[in-house]
Amino acid sequence: MYKLEMEVFSAAMVLMRDMFQIKEGETIVITADTSSNEHIVRASASAAKACGAKPMVVWLATPDGVGKDTDAKVPVEALTGALLNTDCWVEFNKGWLLYSTPFEKAVEGNEKLRYMCLVDLDEELFVKIIGEVDKNMEAYMRKLTEMTKNAKKMRVTTPAGTDISFENEPSRKIYCDLGEADKPGLTFMPGQICWFPKFETINGTIVFDGSLTPPCGLLEEPVKITIENGVATKIEGGRQATQFSEWLKSFDDPNMYRPVHISYGVNPKAQLSGNICEDERIWGCTQWGFGYLSPVDCPPDGIPAKTHLDGICLNSSVWMDGEQIWDKGRVVNEELKEYSKKLGK
Repeated sequence: MYKLEMEVFSAAMVLMRDMFQIKEGETIVITADTSSNEHIVRASASAAKACGAKPMVVWLATPDGVGKDTDAKVPVEALTGALLNTDCWVEFNKGWLLYSTPFEKAVEGNEKLRYMCLVDLDEELFVKIIGEVDKNMEAYMRKLTEMTKNAKKMRVTTPAGTDISFENEPSRKIYCDLGEADKPGLTFMPGQICWFPKFETINGTIVFDGSLTPPCGLLEEPVKITIENGVATKIEGGRQATQFSEWLKSFDDPNMYRPVHISYGVNPKAQLSGNICEDERIWGCTQWGFGYLSPVDCPPDGIPAKTHLDGICLNSSVWMDGEQIWDKGRVVNEELKEYSKKLGK
């Protein structure tokens, strides 16, 4: 018997039946690599079959990079062909294909594609984040998304030293990740709100004190990044800051130094684990992504970079147009409190 066998299959049914709302006769491609959790992959394929769909599992050798950095290590044309001719795609890869060339071609060329990013999961996380979604998250997330979309100027600080300000770009998409994959487009694990500011207005200091993936994973010490007009100009800290700096330099790509999105973590069940998908959903954190950005998120051309990275700032304080919304990860806005208290926060 597999670990958590019944719970994992139940979560897989939630994924296919409720989140994808997959229909009889539809096709779904499930991608995984040799580091993915086989139990989750097989349970998800079985659940799709139980819903009347036609699942196809694609196993790949695990690449040593992520995003665009996987292009030289995966069968780009063959994989692209499969993704261009499917209704749904769920990604369980550890070396994630999100932002790779097959991903880019699929989301641009397959108008019916419904994609969900569920990379590098184990059984416990799959059950916790997919199988046991707190229904009260939806109202809180929709309200916070609405407030963020309407805000013009933002400021974020943390006890570790983050103090960053920027302006929002109202024409760009904002993702309210509720696990809704029933319509064409991109979907991510429930419990995060992500958006794309006016890049040149991002100024101040970002201090990652949770995790930084790639290349560091869990952080033993903060990594401090100075941002000037939307570009990282200085990286400070200890051993992991040096590791991060050298990793960025290895790409010889100035766009790798650009912060391109910020996210709120809003899942009360998420805990700091070193798995970036869980870490960026920790209640009260903010997360910054650097590097590649898809044309879907920033039309018409996106930001062409050699790969993408994400880092976590814990216990964030947030201001919208001068009004404080969060204080060190706690909700202080009275209107938001009406929703967050139903989540025990």
